[in-house]
Amino acid sequence: MTMEERIIELEIKAAYQEDLLQALNNIVSQQQQQIDRLEMTCTLLNERIKSVSNQRQEGENTSNAHEIPPHY
Repeated sequence: MTMEERIIELEIKAAYQEDLLQALNNIVSQQQQQIDRLEMTCTLLNERIKSVSNQRQEGENTSNAHEIPPHY
């Protein structure tokens, strides 16, 4: 193998590595966007659960206040 062939082979390998690196970078970027969306969804769901829980507790407190005692 001549020196020129070796250089060409190295240039080809470098080009493939650059393409692979760009593809991996795109995948990581997409995954990060998906993680960000999932974190936002989890935050919203957590807030919704807390809101529903608070409403439920407030509803139980008000319904107990108007309940007739069991001896009537």
